[in-house]
Amino acid sequence: MHLVVVSGRSGSGKSTALHLLEDNGFYCIDNLPAGLLPDLARQANKSGMQLPKVAISIDARNLRSDLQRFPELLAQVRDSGITCDVIFLAATDEVLIKRFSETRRKHPLTDQSHSLAEAIAAELRLLEPIIDLANLKIDTSHLNLYQLRDTLKQRLLGSQGSAPSVLIQSFGFKRGVPVDADLVFDVRCLPNPYWKPELRQFSGKDQPVRDFLDAQPDAQEMFEDIHRFLSKWLPRYAAGERSYMTIAIGCTGGHHRSVYIAERLLQALGSKTANMLIRHRDIP
Repeated sequence: MHLVVVSGRSGSGKSTALHLLEDNGFYCIDNLPAGLLPDLARQANKSGMQLPKVAISIDARNLRSDLQRFPELLAQVRDSGITCDVIFLAATDEVLIKRFSETRRKHPLTDQSHSLAEAIAAELRLLEPIIDLANLKIDTSHLNLYQLRDTLKQRLLGSQGSAPSVLIQSFGFKRGVPVDADLVFDVRCLPNPYWKPELRQFSGKDQPVRDFLDAQPDAQEMFEDIHRFLSKWLPRYAAGERSYMTIAIGCTGGHHRSVYIAERLLQALGSKTANMLIRHRDIP
């Protein structure tokens, strides 16, 4: 059986993830008490159990004691021979507050003594044992519903082969570093096409910007160094039984240099690495 544990703070997209998995053949359980994980594993191992794919969500509504025991409970599940992935959906405090304000939903930890901001902060502390063991973290802060479903589909369902799912993501530092990044490369030292008025309207996917950066020795040296590093180390990450990996390439605005380097890395590595995806966080 393949078990997927979906967790994250309230408002980060757990329900969307669970619905997507259900639409793709998973038997889904919302807010399973974490203490029942080993029992679920034992039931799944019984003869006649016809549930090859199961997804459950675990969140802060669980007993605090069970959340603290999550590492032990997960170890028991994996020791029973079940493949188990742990997915954690994240978003910034500001985004979560905005989402709750817009939907007028009540946060499960708010009460007369705790404000929404305090509840969101407390929830993160409660979920730390799960965060530490997550083998895939997805930052949903900058995703609308359709982008979130597309990202979840690519990451959760596009990596069911033996090779890990590798996401190359460009971003702009002015909007923050993606919280789901495993490796971050800063390319802000490269010549910036933004300061060329005739290039400002384009992105790193467009030929005028590509021609400009192709002609910059520093851009070529930066690309070669990153490519050489990833060519050497990606196979070793894969050998370490990682199912997911996010490589983030950042420049100031996330429109030109980071996009250019990300696109070139996809072209150079994609033919050698299965399940490789690309996303440009800060351009349409």
